[in-house]
Amino acid sequence: MMDDWYFGGMHWIWWGLWIILIFWIFLIPYPTPGQKNRKDRAIEALRERYARGEIDEKEFEKRRAFLLKDKK
Repeated sequence: MMDDWYFGGMHWIWWGLWIILIFWIFLIPYPTPGQKNRKDRAIEALRERYARGEIDEKEFEKRRAFLLKDKK
């Protein structure tokens, strides 16, 4: 009877290690592959507007500086 309890205790240790491993794998925040940062997309849109002539250089620099200040 004592042998069953000992191996049962080891059984719970192994389950605990597996649960810790699974949580460690799935709860670490990984960036999603193939997606750009939102600010990068915003800068790209800003560059397109500048290239089409919708905004002038002063407005482009002002907005670009605003978008890049949070990135640092």
